[in-house]
Amino acid sequence: MDAESTTKPLAAKVVRKAVDSMDKLHGTTNFTKLTAYSWNIFRYVGDYLHLFGIVVLLVTIARTKSVAGISKSTQILYFLVFITRYLDLLDHSQNAYLVFFKLTYIISSIVILGLFVQLDRTYERRNDTCNLAVILLPCVLASLILTNEFSFLEVLWTFSEFIEGFAMVPQYIFCYRERSARVWGAGLYVICLGSYRVFYALNWIYKKIEMPNYSDIQSWIGGIIEIAFFLDFLNYRFTGNSMLRSMVLTVDTKINEISDKIEMNVLGTSSALRAESEGGDLRRRGRKEEREMEDV
Repeated sequence: MDAESTTKPLAAKVVRKAVDSMDKLHGTTNFTKLTAYSWNIFRYVGDYLHLFGIVVLLVTIARTKSVAGISKSTQILYFLVFITRYLDLLDHSQNAYLVFFKLTYIISSIVILGLFVQLDRTYERRNDTCNLAVILLPCVLASLILTNEFSFLEVLWTFSEFIEGFAMVPQYIFCYRERSARVWGAGLYVICLGSYRVFYALNWIYKKIEMPNYSDIQSWIGGIIEIAFFLDFLNYRFTGNSMLRSMVLTVDTKINEISDKIEMNVLGTSSALRAESEGGDLRRRGRKEEREMEDV
């Protein structure tokens, strides 16, 4: 569910003198026309692909009693996306379709994070190396700078749009580092989530054609970023080639090396050392391993 699924209070019911965020997005808003074009086949397909992906993930975890092959960092980011975007459930009434999907996403994200706690022994920390601070901090700044309206709900909505663009990045890094047998359910989940964003992009294109004044820059930026990563991941998964893999892994490793040094200087320990003490070798990658990854 994306920007248009987070239905903002419709000014059609109340005459406002001030220009609201919807007017900023679409000019003088024709809410009847906007609503009609928002509910199109591309949006429906995207919504149900997203829902199916979550079902696949939950069934895979339940069947295998394991969270192997799944990035906890990605699930944390999606939890943040849902709780910051869907606060509008408390702001105004919405139709049953939106309420069902929004509550499903929030509840399922909580359940999945709970399963990570319960099945912690199966969690593959060594592959889940993405530093969340590197994603969260720029998104916070971008949401404050690029929000259409400087209000609490609007800033959080903008933040959720930027975060979603990077939510799958930890999962892609996880898959790029994965060397053991791949979990088919996790792979299908990634494909469903990436396909959902592709169909939402088609939804945006359709609305732009039908409504030339339509604009939703925050959603478009996040969508373009996520689709680029998704297409590269598909190329890697099915052909073994990738334009982004080597660069992403190199940047990820350097960021974590810097983070570990800062933690060592400040705290006298680091995340990598703590992970090693638990039986993992999280984020410790030598130059030899990096060369091996680039050659794969």
